[in-house]
Amino acid sequence: MLKGAASAALFVFTRGIFMVDGPRHDAKLQPPFADLLGLKITHLSREKVVAELFVRDELENRMGVLHGGAVMALADNLGGTATMANLPKGARTATIESKTNFFAAIPIGDTAYAECTPLHRGRSTMVWQTRITRGDGKLCAIVTQTQIVISAGKD
Repeated sequence: MLKGAASAALFVFTRGIFMVDGPRHDAKLQPPFADLLGLKITHLSREKVVAELFVRDELENRMGVLHGGAVMALADNLGGTATMANLPKGARTATIESKTNFFAAIPIGDTAYAECTPLHRGRSTMVWQTRITRGDGKLCAIVTQTQIVISAGKD
């Protein structure tokens, strides 16, 4: 349960996009898809979002490792979360571009660690880079994504 209006942000689902009104620092407010993945935000600031994802059987591919789509979804959620933390009041966002480079697999039973940092934070777009590592520290993927900033009142 959220305590105090000063520490809570209000997310509203509108046309497939989460909007935020209020302070943008509550890491507990995530879209339902983050819960479906099992994503756990461990740090959220305007400068960085950090998360963990335990790699369970439901997320594996045919080779018995974390599915590439789950890696991309993890990074996409962090980039969207990071943008939400930086939006002006009433604005919303959506991913308009994403590129993933894969370097190593993450086995079932391991944990994916993700850190998302800004490359560009502008008025109309923001670009984020998410580095994903596994439990032994090995780099598994780098995702670069662009988020559009949609001003309040625009469709």
